[in-house]
Amino acid sequence: MKLIVGLGNPGRKYKKTRHNVGFMFVDRLVKDLGGKFRADKDLYCESAVIKHSGHDLMIIKPQTFMNLSGQSVLAAKNYYRIETDDILVVYDDMELPSGKVRIRRGGSSGGHKGMQSIIEALKTETIKRIRIGIGKEPELDACRYVLAKFTKSEAETLNEIIAKAKEMIDSFLFDTFDNFMGKYN
Repeated sequence: MKLIVGLGNPGRKYKKTRHNVGFMFVDRLVKDLGGKFRADKDLYCESAVIKHSGHDLMIIKPQTFMNLSGQSVLAAKNYYRIETDDILVVYDDMELPSGKVRIRRGGSSGGHKGMQSIIEALKTETIKRIRIGIGKEPELDACRYVLAKFTKSEAETLNEIIAKAKEMIDSFLFDTFDNFMGKYN
């Protein structure tokens, strides 16, 4: 089984904010795969279990708020006995220009509190990830910026990326990880 994690914050207030790019990505993925999220209180998330092209996918949106995302990821990993190498996390990155995508095998959190929580919970930095650039505004406080809604042009760019969610996950499942990175970085 593969675990695909979209990071964000629960609730209507955060729905279309920059910090919820991970939620938006997995929402599109689950829709495109014909699945549906359901509340999973034991795993502190909304989850969708989908069989896709011979693969079992557990797709989650932690409901713990961003800074405690690791709690949900660890619970799902342990419950379904998923290897760390079979986890892929999707989240926003202020250090990347808006609309840029970077895929990595691991590394530090880069200051992203949701990713830091996952690294701490799993006790490793070797966690595969898709980072989606949201850019930054130097004159704005980082917290205020990530919790703001997208501009019209940012939303259009993001929609182009998110429209490729299924395509990207297919590449993750069927290509080597090096080819997956090369195709989208």
